[in-house]
Amino acid sequence: MFTDEYYMAQAITLAKKGWYTTHPNPRVGCILVRNEQIIAQGWHQYAGQGHAEVNALAELSSGDNAQSAEVKGATAYVTLEPCSHFGKTPPCTNALIDAGVKRVVVAMTDPNPLVAGNGIRRVQENGIEVTTGVLETEARALNPGFIQRMETQRPRIRCKMAMSLDGRTAMANGESKWITAADAREDVQRLRAESSAILTGIGTVIADDPSMNVRSEKLLEGNERQPERVILDTRLNMSAQAKMLSLPGQTIILAGQEYAVQEKIDALEKQGAQVYLLATQEPSAKQEPSVSSAKHSLSLDAVMSVLTQRQYNDVLLEAGATLTGAMLQAAFADELIIYMAPHLMGSDARGLFNLPGLDSMDERINLSIQDIRAVGRDYRITATIKV
Repeated sequence: MFTDEYYMAQAITLAKKGWYTTHPNPRVGCILVRNEQIIAQGWHQYAGQGHAEVNALAELSSGDNAQSAEVKGATAYVTLEPCSHFGKTPPCTNALIDAGVKRVVVAMTDPNPLVAGNGIRRVQENGIEVTTGVLETEARALNPGFIQRMETQRPRIRCKMAMSLDGRTAMANGESKWITAADAREDVQRLRAESSAILTGIGTVIADDPSMNVRSEKLLEGNERQPERVILDTRLNMSAQAKMLSLPGQTIILAGQEYAVQEKIDALEKQGAQVYLLATQEPSAKQEPSVSSAKHSLSLDAVMSVLTQRQYNDVLLEAGATLTGAMLQAAFADELIIYMAPHLMGSDARGLFNLPGLDSMDERINLSIQDIRAVGRDYRITATIKV
């Protein structure tokens, strides 16, 4: 006899099929089971299209499945609580009720305030038995950014850095291509593809004129979505001829209100960029002003507000030592992903983080290493901030 955990594990595997495509929605899988037989399955593929439960039921009603009449009395295994509100699609609770499902097994309650237990109550009120918490830990791992955005009103920020064995990110003259080998760079493509947005500073754009996009053919197969590119550009120094503005995908520029020049804004918007004007602030005693911002820098609180407003779940920070250090000191960095290459770059090369003001051991930023693994010739270290 198969257990609830067995079927839920298959629903979780289904949800992963939408790993790169569901933004800003969560990744969800659904299995319909009757008499210990899987009669249909579905997963959420794209925002604005059918949710996992609806897609599973649609498989039964398509006429291609000889067991379509068996949905009445079936059990639905869903990795996330069925939605109970009208959004771009009707409530999944209604679809399950109308189909005659007898039991619903839910891995986790939806943290979205518009749902938050209402979906479970809705099906229970219609005589459907509900079991919750089956493989909840595994289900939460499907959507860490979505869960964080719903619970804390800000996205998950992952900081990607590449360094030599002696902790250097570029030579003194700025040369940095390439610290890591091809396998590690391909792994970064995966990080980009699963992110809602890529965040960097204007210094990186001016120095490297980066593409900041997903270029892996394997990852783009069947998925043309590009993460949005977000540039922190206090003084509005972004060039309208920047390479990224000619590439597919949206570029967002966050600039300081007092540096707004309409002519510059018009030129950037003509190239397809969106410009937000934000409040600035003087650096604190522990923060050195960046070259691009002189005495002022963008308020990171205002930056986070825009990222949340745009419904980003996971944001990949690919920036230099100053911006990454500022995000760490502001407690906005949730995860560090550091690729370490087996070579030494010397004491004159640039360091990994700019973290001024740490004068004693008790001021250290403590980390909790979650994973270390080889990626080709390099190593990838994943760590979270230890509170």
